Amino acid sequence: MHTVLVLGAGKIGALISGLLAQSGAYHVQLADQDATAAAAVARAHRLANIEPLRLDAADAAALGARLDAQRAHAVISSLPFYCNPVVAGVARTAGVHYFDLTEDVEVTRRVSAVAREAHNAFVPQCGLAPGFISIAGGELIRHFDTLRSVRLRVGALPQHPHNVLKYSLTWSTEGLINEYGNPCEAVVDGRLMELRPLEGLEEIEIDGTPYEAFNTSGGLGTLAQTCGARCESMDYKTIRYPGHCAQMRLLMNDLKLNQDRSTLKRILESAVPQTLQDVVIVYAAVTGSQQGELREESYVSKVYPQMVAGRLWSAIQVSTAAGICAVVDLVLAEPQRYRGLVTQESFRLPEILGNRFGKHLAAGGSKELSGDVVLSGTSGRQRLLGS
Repeated sequence: MHTVLVLGAGKIGALISGLLAQSGAYHVQLADQDATAAAAVARAHRLANIEPLRLDAADAAALGARLDAQRAHAVISSLPFYCNPVVAGVARTAGVHYFDLTEDVEVTRRVSAVAREAHNAFVPQCGLAPGFISIAGGELIRHFDTLRSVRLRVGALPQHPHNVLKYSLTWSTEGLINEYGNPCEAVVDGRLMELRPLEGLEEIEIDGTPYEAFNTSGGLGTLAQTCGARCESMDYKTIRYPGHCAQMRLLMNDLKLNQDRSTLKRILESAVPQTLQDVVIVYAAVTGSQQGELREESYVSKVYPQMVAGRLWSAIQVSTAAGICAVVDLVLAEPQRYRGLVTQESFRLPEILGNRFGKHLAAGGSKELSGDVVLSGTSGRQRLLGS
């Protein structure tokens, strides 16, 4: 049985702990600076192999002592992105495998520096975007001899929007603001560039439903560094309902709240509701040459809320937790294959979807669409991979 230390008993950490413990293959120590939060999660799951404890992950000495005392195989951070460099440094010293959910570009660079020449695996960006979308995009890229364009789009949306933002807070507010406010990496005309967030607005129609998509930070993960030199264009955009981008531009740019993110966080959390009735849309499309012919392949799916361990979890919780648990499972099953920095695109999509945790992203846990996708600025409709 593997011992893992999960840091953070919030929305995602709670489900990560439940999925791993329910498998019977993991002893989970769920740590939070609020001991009552960790204990509440353990009680809700009713699983003997979840051990709640109080731990401040910012205290490097305490975190290192915990990892050493329990002889943990891995540490999984579901903490805010800015906490992760400290956790990565402690994992390096302790010689345990490291996993996180960060979308922040600078934090990933710092974790990558810690991972250099390490004998244990460092796997940042194990969330949805970056994370699963990078795995899907990387799988499509493998099918091409040469590349022209790579387009990655992800949205976590309420199924029934009722407010002016047409949005619900489905995950970290700090992470959301970070994505909306920071520069966005992209490949344009063969060159790696930084684009402005909330720009590049386009229209998307998926199975007859209209959406919009626009630049947000971090979603490409490391894909631009590993594969960007091979293609003319590569970008990541967030999917929302039409009109959302204009409202966020008003808040962040016109009212200058991107410069006062603490105020923006308070506004969003007091005015925008949370929901378990959400849907996650994953869309990846790659164009290039196969055997001398110009072709395109796409992967498009929707993930809905699911019952796991007798409880209903939102689509964003399921897709994020299932993705990182599948990656953890693959690494710990064959640790000799993984050391140093491990990028998301190095994992194969069939391995993830076939995994006992990744199955929540596959058939039965998601809907692979059989219709068409219409993306503004492209020629016609893209047929979907596997349709």
